[in-house]
Amino acid sequence: MLLTTLIWLATWILLYLRLRKPNLVPISKGFLHSLWFISLALHGALILIPWLESHTLSLSFLNTLSTVFWLSSFILFIAQLSRPLEPLGLFIIPLMLPVIIISSLYHHQAAALPLNNGLGIHIFLSLLAYSMLALAALQALVLAAQNRQLHNHQPGGLIKILPPLQDMEALLFGLIQVGLFLLSLGLISGFIYLDGFFGKQVAHKTILSILAWITFSTLLFGHWRYGWRGRIAIRWTLLGFTLLMLAFFGSKFVLEYLIHST
Repeated sequence: MLLTTLIWLATWILLYLRLRKPNLVPISKGFLHSLWFISLALHGALILIPWLESHTLSLSFLNTLSTVFWLSSFILFIAQLSRPLEPLGLFIIPLMLPVIIISSLYHHQAAALPLNNGLGIHIFLSLLAYSMLALAALQALVLAAQNRQLHNHQPGGLIKILPPLQDMEALLFGLIQVGLFLLSLGLISGFIYLDGFFGKQVAHKTILSILAWITFSTLLFGHWRYGWRGRIAIRWTLLGFTLLMLAFFGSKFVLEYLIHST
């Protein structure tokens, strides 16, 4: 855990120096990518080793949050090789570090799930959707900051290194399109493979996930048909992401840390 945290921290520092101080500290892209890949490998090992040992998956709140952060970081690493998404790493890594530390120090036992009968497919697709749409939400927050500074004619700080506003919006809708596709597959696989998809135990998750799907679908339709962008796109993205996170993380947090602790 300590080594993983330190390597991630070093990755963030090099990324910051490369983007903010390129003349002061020249850092090659290849070296940064190598360190980023090592960070992903070490973090992935923390997630994968317990699964290899037990052949079951523990979907506790912290374990799932750590997995979603890892998937988001992995998707970002692959995407930034061909698209100007590198600056998002400056925002996602600081959010991920405390999750890695807390999840390693605090082991909450959750029900272990055997990955059979299609359950593993549903979980994998759902986690991919959460991770992609988490990147979209992060992109929306960065876009909101960029939009506000440009309207106030005070561009500065990290905003200076971001791509133009139109490119940032195009990236946002690209992330949402892929995330919505994965979320659709996750819902379909849940309907096929899960018993009681609308049962008492998971009804709230299903309903909130469907509401999130409707929100993102409406946003994409509005963008295509009416040219929705800017603040409207940011608000709809954050609303959809909030619904999606409440569907899974909200209920897990309440069950594991509020109900069980009382």
